[in-house]
Amino acid sequence: MKIVDVCAFYAPQGGGVRTYIDRKLASGPAMGHEIVVIAPGETNRVEERGPGARIIWVESPRFPVDFKYRYFASAEVLHALLDQERPDIVEASSPWRSASMVAAWRGDALRALIMHADPLSAYAYRWFEDVASQSTVDRQFDWYWRHLLRLDARFDAVVSAGASLTDRLRQGGLRRVVTIPMGTEPHLFSPELRDEDLRARLLARCGLGPDATLLLGVGRHAPEKRWPMIIDAVTMAGVNAPVGLVLIGNGRDRAKLLRRAGDNPHVHFLSPIADRPALARLLSSGDALVHGCEAETFGIIAAEARASGLTLIVPDRGGAADQAREAGGYCYASGDTRAAAAAIGTFLTDRQTGPVATKPAPPPRSMDDHFAELFALYHNMRMPHRIAA
Repeated sequence: MKIVDVCAFYAPQGGGVRTYIDRKLASGPAMGHEIVVIAPGETNRVEERGPGARIIWVESPRFPVDFKYRYFASAEVLHALLDQERPDIVEASSPWRSASMVAAWRGDALRALIMHADPLSAYAYRWFEDVASQSTVDRQFDWYWRHLLRLDARFDAVVSAGASLTDRLRQGGLRRVVTIPMGTEPHLFSPELRDEDLRARLLARCGLGPDATLLLGVGRHAPEKRWPMIIDAVTMAGVNAPVGLVLIGNGRDRAKLLRRAGDNPHVHFLSPIADRPALARLLSSGDALVHGCEAETFGIIAAEARASGLTLIVPDRGGAADQAREAGGYCYASGDTRAAAAAIGTFLTDRQTGPVATKPAPPPRSMDDHFAELFALYHNMRMPHRIAA
């Protein structure tokens, strides 16, 4: 099959979506498929990624909210590229304008909407959490649900990466939702990479000795990640036990987070780690992953931490919660600093009294498992389509 992914979220400095797309560009050809990604870029150019894999960059304006990203400005240009590529399957990797552009294309390829984003969880639920329930927010943002229902009617499948998001989409009336969990990069993350010297060095940067607990937080410094809450929660939990927090990432809120940490010597900041093996070694050398974002559809960093042998301490909604429940981690009420501090405190107590118990869990799923299942779905979707043609 020839699969064209119209991916508005793909950017050189992107996060989880970039990791996902890069793996698709490797996995697809290895499984016998041609993968073409159409992404908004600085200039018009084609980037070859090996046999059967390429990225078509479309000159596009910067996204005003986050300058790392750009957006497709012309449906005509996008439609012309799709006409030129003649895909068997066309994917839209954003639920916004680019999905509407794909829906309006007059080609005969099957269409799949990949739900990499959960905008209500990332923004609206968080903005109004102190004054309105989730159901109330849903009613006020009924236009968004109507938009998703229109897309559901015009796409052949809506692909969700986790049970939590699938349940919400189906409750909202969508009928073509298929759950295909994502996974981690194969053969990369493992508890066997644990480096006690690295762990001791990181704790030393937090002003602590090796007997302390090392918590890791990984992700963009953006409001939806709730890092101020995590800093406050770790500070509260650290009153009763020595605990260090290392935050790996960068973003527009970095200065705010540095101010929030203030003169707390037990919070240390590291820049993003682009070297994937180095990130895998660092993750395996921590004691737990702390996470504040409930808006992720899968929670790839939670999956990578889980595959690295870390305990997960995460909010009780979203993709990270799905990971924690499968692996016997700790969930706390989303957006609640005291609940997060209590969950960290429980973990610290459990750790002091013996090895932290975890529920038996299946081996970590790899991203190649995800793509094999996704491509099988596309193959099965095409069979009646080809017969009808």
